[in-house]
Amino acid sequence: MKKIGLMSDTHSYLDPKVFTYFKDVDEIWHAGDLGKIELIDELEKFKPTRGVYGNIDNTDVRATWPKVNEFTVEGVKVLMTHIAGKPYKYNKEAYAEIQKSKPQLFICGHSHIALAQFDKSINSL
Repeated sequence: MKKIGLMSDTHSYLDPKVFTYFKDVDEIWHAGDLGKIELIDELEKFKPTRGVYGNIDNTDVRATWPKVNEFTVEGVKVLMTHIAGKPYKYNKEAYAEIQKSKPQLFICGHSHIALAQFDKSINSL
């Protein structure tokens, strides 16, 4: 089973502790608001990295990462975006993406509040 290092909202600062905390992960997933393109380079040199751009990200980051990233890892369908709301109170754009994609795992950033919650309204795991 893959180990994922999940992060968001680094705002141009990559704490060196990330390299210790994520030393045993297989991939890093970043849910937006990197702040500068160099952070993608630093993360990708360290581990395979996936992500989305956030509302503060410039055109370089937006040209590198999508607004919405949909992928499958070990049979789990993942949908990631930056701004979405929270379980049971998604914004209209995120809710439309969720209904279209039907992910088993939905990830978003923006709020600066860590939350992991099962939402039975979007999946049936």
